[in-house]
Amino acid sequence: MECIVCGHSTAAGLTAWHRTCPACHYESAALPPTINDAAVHLQVDEAERETGLKAIRVANFQTIIDYAARLATPGAQRLLDVGAAHGWFLEVARKRFQVLGMEPDTTVASRTAARGLPVRNGYFPDALEADERFDVIVFNDVIEHIPDIRAALAACRERLYPGGILILNLPNSRGFFYQLSKLLARLGWRAPFDRLWQKGLPSPHVHYFQADNLTALVGQQGMELKLRAELPSVRAAGLLERLRCAGQGTPFSNYLQYAAIMLSIPLLRLFPSDIVVCAYRKPDA
Repeated sequence: MECIVCGHSTAAGLTAWHRTCPACHYESAALPPTINDAAVHLQVDEAERETGLKAIRVANFQTIIDYAARLATPGAQRLLDVGAAHGWFLEVARKRFQVLGMEPDTTVASRTAARGLPVRNGYFPDALEADERFDVIVFNDVIEHIPDIRAALAACRERLYPGGILILNLPNSRGFFYQLSKLLARLGWRAPFDRLWQKGLPSPHVHYFQADNLTALVGQQGMELKLRAELPSVRAAGLLERLRCAGQGTPFSNYLQYAAIMLSIPLLRLFPSDIVVCAYRKPDA
């Protein structure tokens, strides 16, 4: 199997579905998405998921909007949020931009639209009109779920105005918890590793990047890196609900992971974060 970033042959990873590139350190997973499968959705406690994620996501989203406002061209107005989910990013972004959200999960999209947020049910870029263009396109924890990521990035270049900004907010393969999960998997405990790949959830991860190999891939579309940063990946508030929401593992396993993460929080500043943000500019011409 050829690496999508550098073309090097990939090697077997830690499971039958996991592969790694020894040259650029890109990682991939052969995990099938089941976004609109009602049976799979029953496994996810959406109330606990919202409690577990909202606080840290909203705080990070404000930082991302600050980046967008700083990097966008003067007079930039239109922002597309790909994978808008519950609409938390739209709520923050509409204070600065004219926003549109896109969400492929029909149930989630309908709930978000019912709250009066401008979200369109469908996949990017298929659900866009032929002439729709944007000043800023943002993927918050979404690009790592898209199997044909090259096609998605090419569509971003096409759908951005000249000088437009693409912001990718995604898991970091250099992150402390991801590296720890790989160590634990090698020792025989695979639950944290499976959890970080979102194995068994409606939209599992199929890619894991770090800033360098991500930038090499985006650079194939002629877009230039303008910003790279890390964001906090965990907060004490909501952590246990975040672990329990997927309905995976035993209560003992969830509490064990919770205790381990809580004990590690004071040390996290010494290590790379599990969230990386990169912003890229489309050429002016």
